[in-house]
Amino acid sequence: MTHPEGYQRVALVSEAERIDSIDVLRGVAVLGILVMNIQLFAMPGAAYFNPTVYGDLEGLNLYVWIVGRMFADQKFMTIFSILFGASIVLIYDRTEARGNARRIHYRRMVWLLVIGLGHAYLFWSGDILFLYAVCGMLVYPLRRQPPGRMLMFGVVLLAVASAFSIGMGLSLPYWSQDARAVFTQEVWQPTEEMIEAELAAYRGGWLAQQPFRSAATLEFQTSSLVAWGLWRAGGLMLVGMALFRYGVLSAECSQRFYMLLIALAIVIGLPLVVYGIAINFERGWPVWSFFIGEQFNYWPSILVSLGYVGVVMLACQTTTLQVLTRPLASVGRIALTNYLLQTILCTVFFYGHGLGWFGSVDRIWQVGVVFVVGMVQLVASPLWLRRYRFGPAEWAWRSLTYGTLLSLRRQPSKEGRED
Repeated sequence: MTHPEGYQRVALVSEAERIDSIDVLRGVAVLGILVMNIQLFAMPGAAYFNPTVYGDLEGLNLYVWIVGRMFADQKFMTIFSILFGASIVLIYDRTEARGNARRIHYRRMVWLLVIGLGHAYLFWSGDILFLYAVCGMLVYPLRRQPPGRMLMFGVVLLAVASAFSIGMGLSLPYWSQDARAVFTQEVWQPTEEMIEAELAAYRGGWLAQQPFRSAATLEFQTSSLVAWGLWRAGGLMLVGMALFRYGVLSAECSQRFYMLLIALAIVIGLPLVVYGIAINFERGWPVWSFFIGEQFNYWPSILVSLGYVGVVMLACQTTTLQVLTRPLASVGRIALTNYLLQTILCTVFFYGHGLGWFGSVDRIWQVGVVFVVGMVQLVASPLWLRRYRFGPAEWAWRSLTYGTLLSLRRQPSKEGRED
């Protein structure tokens, strides 16, 4: 499987071409996203949306959930989506002059879609790669639009999912009893028997898990994709394209600008998230919380995420903080590998083909798992990159995209250093 030399040239990005701030931000995102994903690995799926469904919600466990909701829920997925959009225009800029950018992009997305399907159906239904591949295909034609227009289109797409959710929430009084009961049991408040069946499945072997995993994956890749995923992820990708064009993600803006992003997160974003938490608990987490109550996190999470962007960009502008940013950049450079590694480790911890902890680890101890996995990745990523040019997943994805086996190991340069 080979292609002309031009394909080999566009496949490789030198160390000098990398944008450190984007790598650091991606590293923060891949470590932070596990704070929420751990709940899907460790507990019945409905508990991710409705914390009252399963598990102790008192004392420290309650505080862990609140902190996760405030600082992690949708925040790191937002950063990932923004960075994915930025990567589309970044790779387009680099490949347009060297080869067929359009063909390369769609080959990348097709292979990412294949990886996502395998990840979702064989390992974990919480996969996001399939969604990113689909959205990446759809937003690509807008890559050459002026950044202001991309930003506007992005906000419009984000508003579609929000409007749909609000409309569904307002229509709740008009639902039939049967329709409301089906939605409540399947999505929001499963019966005790349904929860026990899910617990038994994921505490069992791989084959026992498969019906639940396949059903959850199919739902996410169909109805959730149309009602929420396409608009949320696609809109954020367009926002990311615009932010990259404006130089926001490459740490080119002023410190005042990044401080403004942080201020918006603190003054507007976080208070709205806290208000949403309070009102959902006050109402007892009814079905209303899934549709309208969620809006107090849907939009504010974007502001909080931009606050994180501000913090990371300021850190990248500060030379004395490189001791902190360098390990994060290494994690970010092999983000796909680290994302898949999180699945491997967490399914071994929680599913029946491993330790079988599913449904038996409180939220406070889930934090411990997140910490352990994060430390492993912070230590292992720089060590891996000393010897290898890509993570194993990145190497496979690039090799498939360009139709040739790329060199994985670093090669000594003429000066005796490794390339």
